[in-house]
Amino acid sequence: MFEKATKIKLRFATPVGLISVEDVWDLPLKDEKRFSLDALARMLNKSLKESSVESFVDEKPQTDSVIELQFEITKHIISVKLKEREEARLAADRKLQKEKIMTLISDKQDEELKGKSLKDLEKMLKNL
Repeated sequence: MFEKATKIKLRFATPVGLISVEDVWDLPLKDEKRFSLDALARMLNKSLKESSVESFVDEKPQTDSVIELQFEITKHIISVKLKEREEARLAADRKLQKEKIMTLISDKQDEELKGKSLKDLEKMLKNL
């Protein structure tokens, strides 16, 4: 899919002008103020539906196959970005959980030290 896109120097016509496949990766998933992947996918889907003239004899027009390629690339990029966002969320959750556990471990160690006698604490201090 990406090989074909680069061979034909595929460009996406958007309200902000022509953009390359590389530029599509830079679009946000969804943004009300800027052109986004969601808007691009909706635009391409609409174009596909409007341009689909059903015929069981004629071949597909070249423009339909280009739009289909653009749509498939856009959907792929969306799925990759959604997966990356979910992985980042899970990593942040794991980091938060790890920090909580480290805090609890520290608290338990403090409690253990508080439970020691003065003699034991002085001995520990001396050994440091």
